[in-house]
Amino acid sequence: MQGKDWFVADNGQQQVCKSAREWDLLRDNYRLYRFLTEVEDVLKDVKDESIHLPELRMLVRRLIINSYWVQSQFLQPDPKTGISVLSLYDELGFPLTVQTVSFAPGITSTIHNHGTWGIVAILKGQEKNTFWQRNSTLEFPDRLEKVGEIDLYPGDLISFPPDTIHHIRAFGEEPTVTFNIYGETNPKGRFEFDVINNIAKKF
Repeated sequence: MQGKDWFVADNGQQQVCKSAREWDLLRDNYRLYRFLTEVEDVLKDVKDESIHLPELRMLVRRLIINSYWVQSQFLQPDPKTGISVLSLYDELGFPLTVQTVSFAPGITSTIHNHGTWGIVAILKGQEKNTFWQRNSTLEFPDRLEKVGEIDLYPGDLISFPPDTIHHIRAFGEEPTVTFNIYGETNPKGRFEFDVINNIAKKF
């Protein structure tokens, strides 16, 4: 059964987006290199890459449907940290991050944004995304408030612009495995948040 396509705005508001039908995305010999070329074509000479998230979501879904190789490329979660990351493509000067990430059940990330657009597809397991938005005061300019949650399952896909703030928790009985693609990160715009002390620090 095909999952849902989600978009989460920078204020944490979520919406389900129209998704292409699976049978319209079927291709013969559709491989990672073709996906990467098509992503580059979509983003060529574009100033605000986030406006192309609908096209990029479609390309990610096409890749996941057609490439068993991508679905099978992941590491088991590290026994110490509970997380493992496998880079699927790494070339000097290539501006995108393409990877699979594995989380052991119960692992929770820090609260963070990415400083770039991102798309995450659930390959295995389950993941809860919790979303936050800034609720600044004079005393605490980096204060956050929780604005919503989404539970994601295999076949679901989520996308977000650079300033969306979230944290994730893997739940269920098996590790959660995701396919992730991110744009070029702006280091000055990527933060990790401490909601107890109302502070943000560079990620």
